[in-house]
Amino acid sequence: MSAANKPRAPQAPPASNFIRTLIETDLANGKYAARTWGGKPGPAGTHQGAPADPAKIRTRFPPEPNGYLHIGHAKSICLNFGLARDYGGVCHLRFDDTNPEKEEQEYVDSIIEAVKWLGFSWESGGVPHLYYASDYFDFMYQAAQYLIQSGHAYVDQQTPEEMRANRGTLTEPGRNSPWRERPAAESLALLREMRDGKHADGAMVLRAKIDMASPNINLRDPAIYRIKKAAHHRTGNKWGIYPMYTYAHPIEDALENITHSICTLEFEDQRPFYDWLLERLAEGGLLQRPLPQQIEFARLNLTYVVLSKRKLIQLVEEGHVAGWDDPRLPTLVGARRRGYTPEGFHLFTERIGVSKSDSWIDYSVLEDCMREHLNEVAERRIAVLDPVKLVIDNYPEDKAEECFAPNHPQRPELGKRAVPLTRELWIEREDFMENPPKGYFRLFPGNSVRLRYGYVVKCTGCDKDAQGNVTAVHCEYDPDTKSGTPGADKVKVKGNIHWVSARHAYTCEVRLYDRLFRTPHPGKLSPLPRGEGRGEGGFGEGDWLADLNPDSKRTVTAQLEPALRNAQPEQRFQFERHGYFVSDRVDSRPGAPVFNRTVTLRDSWVKAAGQP
Repeated sequence: MSAANKPRAPQAPPASNFIRTLIETDLANGKYAARTWGGKPGPAGTHQGAPADPAKIRTRFPPEPNGYLHIGHAKSICLNFGLARDYGGVCHLRFDDTNPEKEEQEYVDSIIEAVKWLGFSWESGGVPHLYYASDYFDFMYQAAQYLIQSGHAYVDQQTPEEMRANRGTLTEPGRNSPWRERPAAESLALLREMRDGKHADGAMVLRAKIDMASPNINLRDPAIYRIKKAAHHRTGNKWGIYPMYTYAHPIEDALENITHSICTLEFEDQRPFYDWLLERLAEGGLLQRPLPQQIEFARLNLTYVVLSKRKLIQLVEEGHVAGWDDPRLPTLVGARRRGYTPEGFHLFTERIGVSKSDSWIDYSVLEDCMREHLNEVAERRIAVLDPVKLVIDNYPEDKAEECFAPNHPQRPELGKRAVPLTRELWIEREDFMENPPKGYFRLFPGNSVRLRYGYVVKCTGCDKDAQGNVTAVHCEYDPDTKSGTPGADKVKVKGNIHWVSARHAYTCEVRLYDRLFRTPHPGKLSPLPRGEGRGEGGFGEGDWLADLNPDSKRTVTAQLEPALRNAQPEQRFQFERHGYFVSDRVDSRPGAPVFNRTVTLRDSWVKAAGQP
């Protein structure tokens, strides 16, 4: 792993939070000290008689491989892997591949790459802890048979409509299925037929038998297996049934010896079923105790983005962005291409912390974290994004000399680089005005400025085309004022502008990216009470596409100092005065990099009125 991609070393101990407090209490009480580990995930028999688990805790990052990870997943990755690292544990990477119609190997590969890019590994002691829910399909089926035999599950043949009608409401209890008391042998036979593809999709489901009158609707005999005649990307056509996520997830945790199963708040209401299921299987001797515990935290709510998978798919499929790695998308492949850094994400995760309460994080917090890291590591270079010619009339036409600029003003050990200066230069168009307002200290007729790292020059006028557009600016230089020489301070000027030699410049495509949406909450309507038909983020749904920012991408032809011609893909720089830029990892070619703006030097977005 390159130095640029190594995780940021924490400057201080991680801030405490309720999850860390819980883990520290568990460790102090020896809650998991008696666990054993048979060298691989498995039921109780796998671990019986095995050595003590070498991991003090086990966490997991369990994505479903049905799409690309986004910024919200980065928080979960840093949290789970970070906790395992800090407490002498192991974090597993596990793919919850229980929905074969939406899962593809492409997404598996992209998730693996994203976790590695963020600087984490699921390997411990030479053992890779990368697993799949589909690894456990055989055990899940055996567990379902046990639940039927022990009177805790049954096959229900009600239609989906009948099941919904009998489920009840938040204020009314549900009603028992007419199939709830069918003999275990009959349910076992039907489950086998379901597995073997003898019934149509939706004809029947396997349900847990808990309590149809429970105030928690999730305990009203939830479905745990459904018929789905679909090929799986790993198991092919072996199975005609697939487990429901709420059934599969706790079993996966238990088989993998997970101690702390960290989920987002939407799974809080599912925790009673999580515990019920594991207790039933442990009672039957199928699972090792102590059992995993589920812990919920608030998911990331970030302004100026959408994290809904449905909306991200729509943005890509309708061509509002140029693919899943478009630098404007909040996907991790997009963020990487934008030039965001793993270290910036680590800092962001530390800064926003972990909470049980939903809250909004302003996008500027993420941008500030990226600026903070890039300011430390990005070498400085000169780029002119809106060029106009500057001619030094009294400078020899055939002369070229070197000026010296520091690679990083706060890191002298990185040295200096030579920047060629010639008679004709490129400067920013905004650095010249014929009739400037008060307080303008750059070039205008009669005014003097310093060419950064070079000489003091005095503006003498400009050339224009037939439409009155400035085509060249003219000046004269004082040869005794070169930066770094004794005469450098003899002339005091207020203006200081950057430039590149026209003869040596690298003409380059530069993409100026900004926020994809122009409002903090795209499509925001009035806030709705919790659970009452609310849209994403707790607001009613409006026309969120109408909030797309038409200026989220501008492409310019810029003039860059010649050293940038050799930039490698994903090499990051600060373009002086403009911000932080990265050589595009897709479109850059040897000797011909293309640059993307990662973030401006300062936040250019004003906090919206009334924004949380």
